[in-house]
Amino acid sequence: MNIISIQFFTFFIVTYLLLYLVCKIIKNDKKNILLSNWIILASNAFFIGYADYRFLIIVLIISLITWYSARNKKFSTLGIVLCVLSLFFFKYVNFFIESFNNIFKTDISILKIILPLGISFYVFSAISYIVDIRRNKMESHNLFDVILYLSFFPKIVSGPIERSNEFFCQISKKRTINIHTFSIGIQIFMFGLFKKIVLADRLSIYVDEVYNNVNSFGSLTVLLAVIAYSLQIYFDFSGYSDMAIGISKMIGIELPRNFNFPYLAHNVTELWKRWHITLSSWLQDYLYISMGGSRKGTIRTYLNLVITMVIGGLWHGANISYVIWGLLHGIALVIHKIWMKITNSKNKEKGLFSNIISILVTFLFTSFCWIFFKTESLHKSFAIIKRMLSLKKGVEHLYIWLFVAIILLIIGSLFAYKKSIKDKANLKNKNNSFVNGYYPILDLNKFWNLVLFFIFCGIVFGLSYTGGSPFIYGNY
Repeated sequence: MNIISIQFFTFFIVTYLLLYLVCKIIKNDKKNILLSNWIILASNAFFIGYADYRFLIIVLIISLITWYSARNKKFSTLGIVLCVLSLFFFKYVNFFIESFNNIFKTDISILKIILPLGISFYVFSAISYIVDIRRNKMESHNLFDVILYLSFFPKIVSGPIERSNEFFCQISKKRTINIHTFSIGIQIFMFGLFKKIVLADRLSIYVDEVYNNVNSFGSLTVLLAVIAYSLQIYFDFSGYSDMAIGISKMIGIELPRNFNFPYLAHNVTELWKRWHITLSSWLQDYLYISMGGSRKGTIRTYLNLVITMVIGGLWHGANISYVIWGLLHGIALVIHKIWMKITNSKNKEKGLFSNIISILVTFLFTSFCWIFFKTESLHKSFAIIKRMLSLKKGVEHLYIWLFVAIILLIIGSLFAYKKSIKDKANLKNKNNSFVNGYYPILDLNKFWNLVLFFIFCGIVFGLSYTGGSPFIYGNY
């Protein structure tokens, strides 16, 4: 069920109205919480089963494994292994069969496997839950709560990857569902919808045209298409995250923020504190730290960084291009750490010019890496890089929506920067220059704010691209 569809809107309206009625009618807190959670669980089951009933069976099996192995700590390692193996089977087994066939010239048949809805996200959630209990960070919960957590429909397709403790704290208490939470949630949802159907989907036209016919276009156009894809994937994925956060907010559950103006990052280390924040923190807490983090010497630290990013690349899909993408980011993280150590520049204040240059270099490097992420093969990746750097002439296409997207991103960044400067003045730490994004929420109880919101909605639907592409991260 596409989150941008009549079917989903109908499904969500029914879910919302049921939860709203429970909130208003059932005064007993325990009964209110229990009935609300049952409604959400039923909604989760319908959302997943609507895609394929087999996906629902897989979620239930993973939930059962997660619950039992967390409840019995002696089986926690087995539970983690089974979760990893399930992800490996559905996402990677054909990749290894193909690789084996290519290396050893065999003819092993490819398995007919369909990728279960959101398996990358709920398997990572399951692993974090098991590990947190093994580390004594939280107590185990009952099977009902675990299923509710792993199958929560707003986040199951493309995240964010919410930590179990944060989720369980919210479902164990009575939640507020009223016009105030609805007005905040619907605004956040509309911001995400604008990013997706107006910006990302329109940029996809340009990107796909150039990437699919790279030798027909001049070097400048190929370069602009590479930049366009950087913006497309940001607007696409952050747009989904906003919609998921908004939907969840409307039904009384807070989801964590997943993006914070990543293209304002001064270096790759900062980029990964701003991009897909919930995945970055997951990789750090459950993979990098588990391998030893920075506790086992300099060389081991650098190796752990590279391995973490390569695995992060593989998490996105079974393709050598994702491995290269992760490897490039891992090497860049190591280079940045070495540079910081050599220059001892961790606490040095940078000037405006230095800040602009570092942001630009980081963005260009990130855009270069996205080439490997976008393409299906290294051959195509290198063809794009070669064409981009060749300075050859061809069809030149200056796509207007690329410049519209850039302008809107700059305007949003300037507002965020201005707000951060204002917030900085109120902080004790005057050296904090980390720009924070925010949602410009309006009070919809005021008439003119309501008018402004409906004008914005009209703009979103009026400028939307009706032939839009699926969510990029819906494939992972």
